[in-house]
Amino acid sequence: MPLDHSLIGVESAPHERSWTSADTLLYALGVGAGTEELAFTTENSADVRQRVLPTFAVLAAQAPTGQRHGQRQGRRLGDFDPAMLVHAEQAFELHRELPPAGRVRTTSTVTGIYDKGSGALVTTEARAADAESGESLITSRSSVFIRGEGGFGGERGPRDEWAEPGRPPDHTVTYETRPDQALLYRLSGDRNPLHSDPAFAARAGFPRPILHGLCTYGITGRALLHAVAGSDPARFAAMSGRFSKPVFPGETLTVSIWVSTRTSDGGATALFRTAKEDGTVVIDRGRAAFRPA
Repeated sequence: MPLDHSLIGVESAPHERSWTSADTLLYALGVGAGTEELAFTTENSADVRQRVLPTFAVLAAQAPTGQRHGQRQGRRLGDFDPAMLVHAEQAFELHRELPPAGRVRTTSTVTGIYDKGSGALVTTEARAADAESGESLITSRSSVFIRGEGGFGGERGPRDEWAEPGRPPDHTVTYETRPDQALLYRLSGDRNPLHSDPAFAARAGFPRPILHGLCTYGITGRALLHAVAGSDPARFAAMSGRFSKPVFPGETLTVSIWVSTRTSDGGATALFRTAKEDGTVVIDRGRAAFRPA
């Protein structure tokens, strides 16, 4: 059946999600952090308190698995082959630093279904508040592209005006991914077989399983954190980007960062782009914002 446009603007019932210190440590390992980032990968190193990589916010604010794959409040977004769905864009705002362990109450809303011709772009927004205090913690915005679901005559959606600055980047950060990176990252909750099962990946048109887009996103977030925010997650305010090409586990990623504004008290905004070793851009139209030191 076609996608259910009546879901646009309808807020979901609230759901709760909790995480532990072990969850945030595992996430850090899943996005490539290691022995040089002990604040994010250990909880008992001498004189080092555990902290959380800012991009964990996306996982903390995610809907339950059923809702992520098209089910909302007992109604389906539509009947489609899940192999035709890809993560298109991801953004989040952090209203304060994430704790190593916590619990949030989240509501989500489909904000648009756009006709891209060959497919449909479905956009959603999730708002997560501390389950105890009610304090706003995370606002997450994402979109998925569903191949074969376009052509219904709808609006194409808003345009994003983003242009690479006409100068070399202020920072370039290169990370190698592991051949088994997707198998490690999937333990943080995304068990989509596109990232582990060769037969499923072939059905989606890939020669082998691809890396999770949110893993690439988390690796990119690490680069931004260390290059612009002085490795201080309390300064990391927001991040957004568009997934433009797949990454295969084992490939090398380089994040190019242009600091577009910087204030005297240490606040900053930046543009970024993530590319593979051959120059193929995998996260495009990146933006990030940082609080003062």
